Amino acid sequence: MNRNLSDKERLNAIMHNQEVDRPACICPGGMMNMITTELMDACNVSWPEAHLDAQMMADLAAANYDQGCFENVGVPFCMTVEAEGMGATVTMGTKVYEPHVTEYPIDTVADWKKLHPMDLNSGRAKVTIDAIRLLKEKNLDAPIIGNLTGPVSTASSLMEPTIFYKELRKNREDAHAFMQFVTDDLIRFALAMVEAGADVIAISDPSGTGEILGPKYFEEYAVKYLNQVIDEVSDKTMGTIIHICGQMKNVYKQADMLHSNVLSFDSCVAMSDAKENLKDRVLMGNVSTWTLEFGTPDKVASLAQNCWENGSSIISPACGLGTKSPLENIRAIKKGIVEKTNA
Repeated sequence: MNRNLSDKERLNAIMHNQEVDRPACICPGGMMNMITTELMDACNVSWPEAHLDAQMMADLAAANYDQGCFENVGVPFCMTVEAEGMGATVTMGTKVYEPHVTEYPIDTVADWKKLHPMDLNSGRAKVTIDAIRLLKEKNLDAPIIGNLTGPVSTASSLMEPTIFYKELRKNREDAHAFMQFVTDDLIRFALAMVEAGADVIAISDPSGTGEILGPKYFEEYAVKYLNQVIDEVSDKTMGTIIHICGQMKNVYKQADMLHSNVLSFDSCVAMSDAKENLKDRVLMGNVSTWTLEFGTPDKVASLAQNCWENGSSIISPACGLGTKSPLENIRAIKKGIVEKTNA
């Protein structure tokens, strides 16, 4: 077994179900934020300024790799770029809290024509694309991950979520028109990130969970539109990652319909259970976010090793990091995997 794979080569091989020396240790970005206050202090680049400046965004993403945290770089650092680009009002948050939507642009799925497509040549969409170009210029051995908010999660950030979920059932014609508009725009953004240099597209769709939608609507709304995005970008990248939050017990069959190379799950999903139900899929996850912030390095390393033993080929935090997570704990993920490899 070749133990001299670069981080990019290892992830690429894993995504295509090839044998490697050990799992990759990554944290994509986007919803799965990899930035902490300690990291910001170490590189003297902070939120919220880094959400708005391409050089700062690239430098902060690269610092995560340079500081030995994860074997990738990725941008942006939140899930609001797409919704803001389509008309939502967003606050940039603070050094501790990520940006979030403060005002929805529409009240019902039938209002979707009031939305406007993202302008990829201005605003934070452009910042993200430019940051990827800057990361590409660094010629790192690490894969560059472009992060996309999934179709259901983007749609539910453009109107009140409770109303949105009800209208998925009661006004399906307009709901599908709305979802198609959102998905088409997400595809444009994803392709722009790929053109700028993203090696992988990671799509997080926490609002598209089977716990909320149930098997029927998970397939009708989450799987359908996620696959449209995946199919447009998969042959232009190393591959794609899909992260779904919540329990998966009632939607494993539908999750297996997703065309992505990698399926990522929350810490509430036992990796052994996921592997049993998705035998032929590459799985990613799912070290407890809580333990990463409040636990010990030894406990983090043990959880990472357990994820590997139970079927995960890519070890990652379950849903990103709390911004107060110590760098020592974050580094323990890779340390635990390397120690197990060399044992």
